[in-house]
Amino acid sequence: MFDELEKYNLNGNFFFQATDRLEEVCNAPRDQFGVFLVYALHKGRVELIYVGKTGYHRPGTRKQEEPSLHDGLRENLVDGLHFDETKRKNCWPVQMLIEDIEALHIHWYVTCDGKYNDRPKTIKIKILKIYENIYGTF
Repeated sequence: MFDELEKYNLNGNFFFQATDRLEEVCNAPRDQFGVFLVYALHKGRVELIYVGKTGYHRPGTRKQEEPSLHDGLRENLVDGLHFDETKRKNCWPVQMLIEDIEALHIHWYVTCDGKYNDRPKTIKIKILKIYENIYGTF
């Protein structure tokens, strides 16, 4: 569905169940930046429920400088804040139980590496626009 992401060779995915420890199943790199898509497996259906990005620019640095980015994929997926400003590793299992979600399937893509220097925020916006064009809503 998202052809924009096919060009990124450094990518991966993993499954997360409410009984798992996110820090144990997450296979995203610590020192790379990009986007991630979270799909929920619920009652035999798969639905995209979240598009996230990692890497933000430190104040006072030029946006073109890759070293100015921090907040890598793994750090953001595991310890990033979600919902009511709670770390994902803590709030995702609870929300999954509340919504009867069997598992999450997380796909991650490195958009800033030696070959590409695509800003994660820009790619996230593109993905959300594609989704909106297909489904009519975010």
